[in-house]
Amino acid sequence: MSAKASFWSRARRNPSFMLGSVLTALFVASALLSLVWTPWPATEIDIPNKLAPPSAAHWLGTDSLGRDIVSQLLVGARTSILVGVVAVLIGLVLGVAAGALASARRGWVEEGVMRLSDFTFAFPALLSAIMLGAIYGPGLMTGIVAIGVFNIPVFARTTRAAANAVWAREYVLAARAAGLGPWRISVDHVLPNIASVLIVQATVQFATAIIAEAALSYLGLGTQPPMPSWGRMLNEAQTQMFQAPQLAIYPGAAIALAVLGLNLMGDGLRDLLDPKLARKR
Repeated sequence: MSAKASFWSRARRNPSFMLGSVLTALFVASALLSLVWTPWPATEIDIPNKLAPPSAAHWLGTDSLGRDIVSQLLVGARTSILVGVVAVLIGLVLGVAAGALASARRGWVEEGVMRLSDFTFAFPALLSAIMLGAIYGPGLMTGIVAIGVFNIPVFARTTRAAANAVWAREYVLAARAAGLGPWRISVDHVLPNIASVLIVQATVQFATAIIAEAALSYLGLGTQPPMPSWGRMLNEAQTQMFQAPQLAIYPGAAIALAVLGLNLMGDGLRDLLDPKLARKR
């Protein structure tokens, strides 16, 4: 049996991975669907039909401005994926490069990279968004940059820890004895062997980015009107909590299911990609 066939055979027996994959697939499918179709224009205001109950025209009803809830949820999924993908890519590219540099060079270089990571960790996404918002104004890009910067030290630490273990392996020592430089060894031997760790970490950070984007939009620091966002939907729903509590339930449930799916898939990938755990299954 090939390695690929073996992976999918084990994946089908992993309930965490399968459930997480289904939820994540629905999340991504909703975002892709919003690119070509929504029941109504997501930003269309229809005051006469505000707070309408679920019906054939509006499957989940409308909000306080008469906007279709389903349409906003679909477009909000697209916003969450955009923020998550870009923010994770920022952290992945810069963080992996920094972590690989620290592991390859050691000494004062490693110490300097790690101390810089500690300094960056002192500025969580919310605080970074507040500072960037004060300078450049709140918006989608502000949220992406703030979350992305926070991801850099996460990936840097993960890369360094995983790479240090690989640098002690026999095949890396043999490569060094053959005269290969640290960057050639990092690219040819270290990074391919820690790819599974980085994939799992990227999945977890994607889920974290969705929560962070929702929090920033809720506070008015992220996605701005009229672009729909799950966090902004929660913000707008708080004034209607007693009159129309479902306005908060729908985006809240969407955030919970998306994050749950990504976390379950990440846990499943960790079990499937870890050789020690794979042998147990």
